[in-house]
Amino acid sequence: MDDSSYQHILHSLQIELVKLQKSIIKHDEKILIIFEGRDAGGKDGTIKRITEHLSPRETRVVALGKPSDREMTSWYFQRYTAHLPAAQEMVLFNRSWYNRAGVERVMKFCSKAQYHEFLDTVPSYEQMLVKSGIKLFKYYLDIDKHEQAKRLKSRENDPLKQWKISPIDKEAQSYWDDYSTARNSMFARTHHLSAPWTVVCANDKKVARLNLIKDLLFRLDYHGKDENLILPDATVVFNYEEIYITNGMIAK
Repeated sequence: MDDSSYQHILHSLQIELVKLQKSIIKHDEKILIIFEGRDAGGKDGTIKRITEHLSPRETRVVALGKPSDREMTSWYFQRYTAHLPAAQEMVLFNRSWYNRAGVERVMKFCSKAQYHEFLDTVPSYEQMLVKSGIKLFKYYLDIDKHEQAKRLKSRENDPLKQWKISPIDKEAQSYWDDYSTARNSMFARTHHLSAPWTVVCANDKKVARLNLIKDLLFRLDYHGKDENLILPDATVVFNYEEIYITNGMIAK
């Protein structure tokens, strides 16, 4: 996709997002969007395009750092629960409680018992959120190993992206297979009717951003929706199914 076409479609979709936010405010809705994926998967850029023209009073981005000593001894979901949306709010989690199913599991930042407790309890936690009136969306931005290597290398050479480089990023390629195994287990254990996983093929950043936004708009009701604009490409954005791991739609 050339940049002119991308910018034109993005602008139109951002107008739709403003319409959506007006509806969220009017109807006291609570929207929670989780962004997960491998390091350099494109979460930051996608979130930036979604929030760029929305009201900052009703839009929050949550990107939590390393837990404190106190948080390490608290109920695992406690520090995330504090950031859940109230009425009229859209909250976007740039990584979430699924850290425990990914980096914490792979890098052994949690015990096996803590990991399995998380997988057992997270569906119930999410069901409670949905029953309370929160509209919950879980997106996984999927890239292949070659694309990740290229993006991580780009970060090293770009002075404006130095803040994105972390010790975990530097280990991402060497732990590729471990992350794949953890991701597959996460999908199998935490994909449920109340909060299914939506996978986004994100090797092409521009196409991924546009189609994720389209998918979000498609799933929510608001006045003045441009139905022709917001139809996502089903080969780019799709609900998780196990077959997509074996047939290559999800990167191995």
